[in-house]
Order: sequence, then C-alpha cells, then structure tokens
Amino acid sequence: MLKVGVLGAGHLGKIHLRLLQQSEKYELVGFYDENADYAEKIAAEFGYKRFTTIATLIHAVDVIDIVTPTLSHYKCARVAIKSGKHVFIEKPISNTIEEAEEIIALANEFNVKGQVGHVERFNPAFIATREMIENPMFIETHRLAEFNPRGTDVPVVLDLMIHDIDVILSVVKSPVKNVHASGVSVISDTEDIVNARLEFENGCVANLTASRISLKNMRKSRFFQKDAYISVDFLEKKCEVVKMKDAPENPGDFDMILQNAEGVKKQIYFKNPEISANNAILDELETFADAINNNTRPIVTLEDGTEALKVAYRIIACFK
Repeated sequence: MLKVGVLGAGHLGKIHLRLLQQSEKYELVGFYDENADYAEKIAAEFGYKRFTTIATLIHAVDVIDIVTPTLSHYKCARVAIKSGKHVFIEKPISNTIEEAEEIIALANEFNVKGQVGHVERFNPAFIATREMIENPMFIETHRLAEFNPRGTDVPVVLDLMIHDIDVILSVVKSPVKNVHASGVSVISDTEDIVNARLEFENGCVANLTASRISLKNMRKSRFFQKDAYISVDFLEKKCEVVKMKDAPENPGDFDMILQNAEGVKKQIYFKNPEISANNAILDELETFADAINNNTRPIVTLEDGTEALKVAYRIIACFK
C-alpha cells in the first residue's frame, strides 16, 4: 500500500481524508493544515494523525494529496516533488500557467507522477458515454451553482468552468483556435457569471456557461456529432443518447422516422447506457495509485491540467 498524506483539511480535504482512510490502495499516514487550532479539532474529531509541519508529513509518505487553496498549490507541489514524492493536486493545477509548467518540469526531473483532480472525468454518467462521443462538432455546457463563499478567491472560470474545459479538451482532439467570452462580477471581486465560446481548428465549437450565483444547481453537457446527440447530467448522474441510422425498408409501427427534403429517411433510436454507481473522488485517487504502482500514465495528467488552465486564462483574458 502506498503511504499518503493530505495537505489541507478544509471541506474537500476532509472528504479526501475519509476516502483515503477507507481505500485499500493507500495507507493514510496523516495530514497537515496551516490553521493549527482547526487542525487539532479535526485530529481530535476524526482520529487522523496531525503533522505540525509540511516537511515532516512529506518525509513520512510516498504520495502527497494537495487539497489546499489554489494559491498554494505550486508551493506545496514543489516541495513534495523535490522530495521525490508523487503528487495528486486538486484542480486547478496551480494559480498561473508558469507555475503549472514548472510543476511538470520538476515532476519529469525527479521522476515522479502527478495527477490533477478534474473529478468529472470519473463521473459515472460521463464514463458511460465517453466511448460514444466521437468527433463532436458542437458542445454546450451549463455549470450553475448556488452562491457559496468557498471558492470565490478565484474567478468562476477557475472554480467551476474549468471542469467543463477539461472534459471538452479530453474529447475534442484539436487545438483551440479562437476564444470569445463575456463575464459579469456580481458579488465577488472577479467574474461570477461567464459565457465562453471555444472554436477549435477542426471546426468544433463549444459554448460554455458557468455561474456561482444561480438559484439552482445544474451541471449538464450536450455533445452533438454526426448522427448522434449525447447529453450528460453530471449532477444527477444521468445520460441520454439519441442516434440516427438509415431507416429500414419496412419500419415498425413505433419506429421514429424522419424524411428530409431530398426524400432520405432516417430512423431515430435511443440508447440507454448502463451507468455504474461509483465514488468519483475515490476512483480518481485510486486510479492514481494504480498509475504509480504499474508505472502507467495517470488518467488526468499534469499536462492535461495545464492545458485546461491555459484555456481558462484565455477566457479570463477576454474580460480585460
């Protein structure tokens, strides 16, 4: 079992601590949080071993799980990697592109593995449809959240939209050519509502909307491609696949047939992919353990996290 330590015991950090303690692939050694009083409370309440310095925790483990605020990701990753430890870094990978690129360079130099916590890649609804998404040409995403002060230290693009950026980049195998975006700051110092349009070199267009001041939560993506429409509800963990094929010569009474102006007939049919329930956070952590143990490529690499960050900052640049 890999020995793991967690940096940061906030809302998400506590979830990571609980899951790592349950995992059969890790031995949870302990955690560090810079708020000493809070850390002592967490240690007393849950029984996790509290380390009083980052250095002592890093020394005691094989893997460091970085669940601190974004501004400190680079500093934590740098120290861990230079100590020869593998790093799991919550999204976004870092606060700047330069920091992200240095994290990659350090990981290569010290021969350690890294994964970024883009958890939607492990969402069961996305997993169920992933292999069906082939060369999408139009994508539409909506990621809306009720207001929560947690996360407002960064723009909504880095807090919420970056999830969808990563998912889109994972299915559109083409460079981003143009970026257009508009954003509004309502309650925070940075944009709280953003709409962005990504144009890819292969002709695909993605329209993304993110808000952190909505009245209800929504996390939906729709993928349109030749002869298929695929909808993924990341929040409800549901999906819908609508496909078209040439109509049979003798359609049944209940077959849905469309005919265009040229007389070409197509049949519409629905597929219901089987969705296997999972814990996406546990899965992302355990697949990282597999990548370390088997010396294979992590599912969400440091390079993936950096590419998502680059697109995010191209969107943010449109507001200036």
